[in-house]
Amino acid sequence: MSLRCLIIDDEPLAHDIILSYIKDIPFLETKGQCYRATDALEFLNKNEIDLIFLDIRMPKLSGLDFIRTLKHKPFIIITSAYEEYALESFDLEVCDYLHKPFRFDRILKAANRALEIYNLKATAGKRIENKNPSSNQQISIKSDKKSILIDVDDIQYLESLGNYVKVYRDLKFLLTARTLSSFEEQLPAENFIRIHKSYLLNKKFVHYAEGNCIYLKNGTELPIGKNFRQIVKDWIGNID
Repeated sequence: MSLRCLIIDDEPLAHDIILSYIKDIPFLETKGQCYRATDALEFLNKNEIDLIFLDIRMPKLSGLDFIRTLKHKPFIIITSAYEEYALESFDLEVCDYLHKPFRFDRILKAANRALEIYNLKATAGKRIENKNPSSNQQISIKSDKKSILIDVDDIQYLESLGNYVKVYRDLKFLLTARTLSSFEEQLPAENFIRIHKSYLLNKKFVHYAEGNCIYLKNGTELPIGKNFRQIVKDWIGNID
């Protein structure tokens, strides 16, 4: 299995470097090259891509504005000579941010992260096809250099911290290098609800909602995001 890649950068030298690195990563396959983000929009309409290596400062349409135009985003690894866009990039849920010039080991690490999330999504898709999932469904969480199997039913809520997520079971948590969106796609939608851009909640642990907060049975208080109030109200009702 290979991740189909697209390079978007206005510098020919950047293309040459990334192409040479991709050739040495067996699970990556170059499917296209674009020198402007505007050209990439047309390319994506005609081709299926799994992973984009994306520059930021380009003519007419910047890399970050390009991301915002995408309805169905492939995995994205930023390749930029400028460090100041890193925080904004991670807010757009990119896989990684590579500061030019970068070495082979750094792009390999970023590619491995993309492959890991790709495999997790594939596994989640298979679980969604199962209309009667097992009540003791488990997921693997990488934390502190270990892969830990935990029961989905034991997860109370998840909290996003940039490119990391805290997975809470009672008052203890596991910290893992993933995005909250990847968990949202993996966990069963009938049991988990997004209540805030930074929080994903297991419904069975909710005690009540009041004002702008949800209270869990163990007393934990979580905020309800402005953009998620209607979703919460439709589910739990009676919040002002």
